[in-house]
Amino acid sequence: MKKIILVLVVFISISTTLSAQEISNNAIGIRFGDNDGFGGEISYQKKIEDGRRIEIDLGYRDHKDYDAFKLSGIYQWVWNIDEGFNWYAGFGAGLGSWSYSNGINSDNDDGLFINADGNVGIEYNFDGPILISLDFRPEIGIIGDYGKDTDLDLALSLRYQF
Repeated sequence: MKKIILVLVVFISISTTLSAQEISNNAIGIRFGDNDGFGGEISYQKKIEDGRRIEIDLGYRDHKDYDAFKLSGIYQWVWNIDEGFNWYAGFGAGLGSWSYSNGINSDNDDGLFINADGNVGIEYNFDGPILISLDFRPEIGIIGDYGKDTDLDLALSLRYQF
């Protein structure tokens, strides 16, 4: 009985401590990462309801050996850690296209790729309209050779909130 009461007290304490953070209605900026050559992405976040948002990222890469673009959509839950600090987690998918420009990697197909994406990160809301975040996004290739393996994307983002 003591264990049940202890578990109940811990559960209630955690659920009242981890309240949803008020997040901005919109945020736009740049996500700097390096996953399969995508060094930078234009990033947009839209609040859906308290503690939930969707993030859309569009990246383009013009490399000496290939050209590629990728569009990712991530559904996120946001929780408050401390004043100004939040952590978030979510899932989504990525869609893109690539082509090799100098005939290398002829064993791989050019074309469409689709990834399943996860996302976990930490962010800080400054007193002004600036949001900075660091996140980790594992991507699992579903269709296409470009993203056929699991890719691990670590990125730093700077966004303007409005």
